[in-house]
Amino acid sequence: MELRTLRYFVAVAEERHFGRAAARLHMSQPPLSRAIKGLERDLGVILLHRSATGVALTPAGATLLEEARTLLRQADQMRMRVAAVAGSAAITIGMLADSADPGATRLAAAYRREHPDVEVRIRESDLSDPTCGLRAGLVDVALTRGPFDETGLAVHELRADPVGALLRADDPLTHRDSLELADLADRRWFRFPEGTDPAWQSYWNGGEPREGPVVRAVQECIQAVLWNGTVGMTLIGHGQPEELAVIPLIDMPPNRVVAAWNKEDTNPMIRSFVQIATAAYRE
Repeated sequence: MELRTLRYFVAVAEERHFGRAAARLHMSQPPLSRAIKGLERDLGVILLHRSATGVALTPAGATLLEEARTLLRQADQMRMRVAAVAGSAAITIGMLADSADPGATRLAAAYRREHPDVEVRIRESDLSDPTCGLRAGLVDVALTRGPFDETGLAVHELRADPVGALLRADDPLTHRDSLELADLADRRWFRFPEGTDPAWQSYWNGGEPREGPVVRAVQECIQAVLWNGTVGMTLIGHGQPEELAVIPLIDMPPNRVVAAWNKEDTNPMIRSFVQIATAAYRE
């Protein structure tokens, strides 16, 4: 029985669906199905009841899920403790600058409790690089926001936040309870530098080409609105100066907080980081 096969089983058991589990594991469905059938043969039990809509755990499967989670966690912790003793336990996390997300604060505390001996290095990136140095090999994992080109990357959603239009408090549109993108069609928007990921640029410009000042940081976005009356999008519920207002945009999808890493990277510290982040952002 290999640890890899147990990871496959945990993914299927948690997703309750082979297709979703295969996507989570970044593999195709047939080899995943063969691996689970092989595990059942090795153990001599049926672990999953399969149906057209998904799978359900048998009593044996539920027991294995609990045991597999414990074993996999212990295996990862063992590798990390050995690395810590050897002085090589470190992880570099990329983050967007100017972030004040309380989820990240909870994550930092939870990670320190779980891995007190791991050296954590933080690399902040401006808004022109949503992968926070991941593609350049500068970080092991990125705690960031989408969307961006996911080619070659594993991306795990942690939370989705509603967005709104960022306006001066004296803007006539602030008297509205909500807005649509069409209400801002004739306005100047702040935008990101040339060469910024097209998916990222398009989302934060509401799917349309815009004219307006180029910004690289959250504070530059704020100043563009304060000084020039520029508009743009921001997150709802993240504090703004009293001179500004955020009005919900009802025709924009929520923005995703994600953890991203290179698909081929099997570093157990990344896997542990994503697990801890998932729990921290669910609180």
